[in-house]
Amino acid sequence: MTGRKLLVVDDDIHICELIKLYLTKEGYDVFAVHDGFKALEAIREEAPHLVILDIMLPKLDGWDVCRELKKVSDIPIIMLTAKDDTFDKVLGLKIGADDYIVKPFEPRELAARVDAVLRRYQKQGMTYQQIVLPNLLIDKDGYKIKIKNQVLELPPKEMELLYFLVKNKNQVFTREQLIEQIWGFDFEGDNRTIDVHIKRLREKLEPVASQYQIKTVWGVGYKFEVKSHV
Repeated sequence: MTGRKLLVVDDDIHICELIKLYLTKEGYDVFAVHDGFKALEAIREEAPHLVILDIMLPKLDGWDVCRELKKVSDIPIIMLTAKDDTFDKVLGLKIGADDYIVKPFEPRELAARVDAVLRRYQKQGMTYQQIVLPNLLIDKDGYKIKIKNQVLELPPKEMELLYFLVKNKNQVFTREQLIEQIWGFDFEGDNRTIDVHIKRLREKLEPVASQYQIKTVWGVGYKFEVKSHV
């Protein structure tokens, strides 16, 4: 399971450093934030494979972070907290947490639980190719997008093109680069096929056009632009 990206959300910097130190040795790519709002931002920007989430957080508590995340994504969550009440455990599991571990904890136990949750998701066929943004969820695994509250299925090449552009947001790519990335080096068609797919994607993204835009960079190519107020 090495190479998986983990997000730790805890306002105790020392606990974050302990988890990061131990799980990095286990082969995970670990990063941390210290409040609920930053957690949601980090999830949108970094798309971690798993979130280790404290309950008692500044600005937005762990319950609300879990609820908001589960509205738009199936990223697994392990609740990490000093609360040992059965009520809190049951509530965490009911709102979408995948596991629950109580402080103080053994780092080896946490690592084992992380591994178990990720293996369970892998067996269910999840490959975590999701990008979560405000009002926009891109699910490459399911070839669908969720725009506000509407779910749309996309043809494979449209999905691969959109996923690539969004994953590399604000970067400009030529038609040739996009053809090579999505269709491969042996593509023999007209590179203007990119223009057709871009046109279709723009139509589908119209409900969130005030937030996102596939922008034409004249004389160069295209980029997925996130507006500054998002």
